[in-house]
Amino acid sequence: MPLTTIDIRTTYPEQVEIDIIEAVQRALLETLRLPANDRNVKLAVHAPHRMMVSPALTQPEKRTVVNIALFPGRSTDAKCRLYQAIVANLESCAAAIPRDHVLICLQEVPFEHWGIRGGQAASDVDLGFSTQIQ
Repeated sequence: MPLTTIDIRTTYPEQVEIDIIEAVQRALLETLRLPANDRNVKLAVHAPHRMMVSPALTQPEKRTVVNIALFPGRSTDAKCRLYQAIVANLESCAAAIPRDHVLICLQEVPFEHWGIRGGQAASDVDLGFSTQIQ
């Protein structure tokens, strides 16, 4: 049940924005083995002057930052597969975001720090899936 925010610094047509969200969602589902209905992805569009980026980027307007808060448990290999899937999906989506313009930050949040299913701690419920992925 990751919570994902995608920050971009240009506006796209609605369908392209949806394609960006779906590209990240597909990577999450494919690599983290989440239930198909696990969808907690939002897109935030920033005016360029509100999102500073490296001047070395060839297309600074395409800088894309993906922040993912998730339960702990995935191996480094699983996380690397996620990173590769995200950049590959974003590169091939309608926005054609260059691989080196994507920054991904994972934040592993302990189960007891998640309030889910009507205010229960995630540590107290059966999630229906495992986070122990190699």
